[in-house]
Amino acid sequence: MTRSRRAVRWLQPGLVVKRWMLTSGIGLVLALLGAAVWADLQPIYWSLETIKWLLARVTQVLPRGITGPLVLLVGGGMVWLGQSRSFGTIQQALAPEKDTVLVDALLAQRRLNRGPAIVAIGGGTGLATLLSGLKRYSGNITAIVTVADDGGSSGVLRREFGMQPPGDIRNCLAALSTEEPLLTRLFQYRFKTGSGLEGHSFGNLFLTALTAITGSLETAITASSRVLAVQGQVVPATNADVRLWAELENGQRIEGESTIGRAPSPIVRLGCTPERPPALPRALEAIAHADLIVLGPGSLYTSLLPNLLVPELVSAIRRSRAPRLYICNLMTQPGETDGLDVEGHLRAIEAQLASLGLDERLFDCVLAQEPLESNALIEHYRKRGAEPVVCDAQALRRQGYDVTLAPLQGNRPGATLRHDPRSVALAVMRFYRRHRREG
Repeated sequence: MTRSRRAVRWLQPGLVVKRWMLTSGIGLVLALLGAAVWADLQPIYWSLETIKWLLARVTQVLPRGITGPLVLLVGGGMVWLGQSRSFGTIQQALAPEKDTVLVDALLAQRRLNRGPAIVAIGGGTGLATLLSGLKRYSGNITAIVTVADDGGSSGVLRREFGMQPPGDIRNCLAALSTEEPLLTRLFQYRFKTGSGLEGHSFGNLFLTALTAITGSLETAITASSRVLAVQGQVVPATNADVRLWAELENGQRIEGESTIGRAPSPIVRLGCTPERPPALPRALEAIAHADLIVLGPGSLYTSLLPNLLVPELVSAIRRSRAPRLYICNLMTQPGETDGLDVEGHLRAIEAQLASLGLDERLFDCVLAQEPLESNALIEHYRKRGAEPVVCDAQALRRQGYDVTLAPLQGNRPGATLRHDPRSVALAVMRFYRRHRREG
C-alpha cells in the first residue's frame, strides 16, 4: 500500500517531472520518425512487418484475450520497475544518508517554493527562533540582521579584524540551514577552552576567515549559505561599521550595544555612528518584493531598533504594500525595557521613527503572547527583574492597531520563557493568510 500511495503522489500536478518525461518520450518518437523519413520510410515498413509477424506467431500459441492483457501487464511492469529504480538511484545520489523519499522531497520543495516572500528583520536569538519556524512554510525568506553587536566573540573579532560582527548572522544561517544537523552543530560550536579560542564559536571564525578570503562579509555569507544549504538568504542591515549610542532619561549618554543592554536609566533616544548608514541593495530588493514584513522578536533597543537606524530600510518598508507585523517579546529585559508593556514597545518604535522624520506608523499589526498564568518559572524571572509583557489588546485596537494574541510560548513548558519556533511561525502564517483573504 505504501508503494501504491507513493506512486499516486507522482501523479500530483506541480512536481515538474511528468512534463519532462513526456517531453523526452515525444522527442524519442520524433527522432525515430525523422530517421525513418531520412531512410525513405523503410525502417517503419520493416518494424510494422516484424510486429505483424510476432503477433501472428504469439496468437497461435495463446488466444488474443490472454496475450493482450499479459503483454500489457509485462510492459507496464517493466515501465514501473525502470522508473522506480531510476528515481531510487537519483535519490541515492542526491541524499544517500537521508530517509526522505524523492517524491516526498519534491512535494515539500514545491510547497516551500510556493511559499510567501517573507522579510524578517531583527537580530539575536529571537530572529533565529522565528526563522527556524518559518522555514517550514516558505523557501522565500530574507533575514535582515543587525550588525551592531560589540560584545562576546563577535566583539573580539570586530575589534581585532575590523569586520562587522558575525554572531547574529551565524545564528540566522544555522536557523535557515537544511543541511545535516551535525554540520549545523559544528557551525554553532563554541570553544570552551584554549588560549585565544575560548568563547569563540566555530561559525564566527569561519565567517571571519571567509571575509578575509573573499574581501567582504556579504560574499562570505553567500558562500556559507551554500555550505549549509540555507533556505532563503541572510543579509546584513548595512555594510557600515555601526556603533550604537543611547541617551538616557537621566541625561547620560552611553555607547556600545553591550552597554546599552544594561542601561542604568530608561532609554530616551537611540542613535549610531556613522549617522544614516547605507542599506545593502539585496535587502532593499527583498523588501520591495515582500509579501510579508516581520519585525522581531528580539531585544528592542539592541536587536530591533538598530535596523531602523538605516534610513533606506525604513523608506523601503514604508513603500511596501505588504502587511507589516511586529512580534513582541514575552518578558521585559532588565536594564532595557523595564516596565514596558506592548504599547510601550510600540511607542519606542514610533519614537525612533519620528527621530528620522517619519510621522506615521510603520508597523500597525502586532502579534503578542496571550496572558501568562503565574507559575514558578515566571516567579524565577521576576526575581531577576523581568516581568511578562502585558498586552491591552482592546486599548491598542481602539488606537487602530491590528492585534493578534496567540500562545507563542508553545504548549510544552520549558526551562526558559522563550518563543517556541513552531508556535510563533504558525501564528505568523495564520496572520498572513488572514490578511491575504481580506486583501
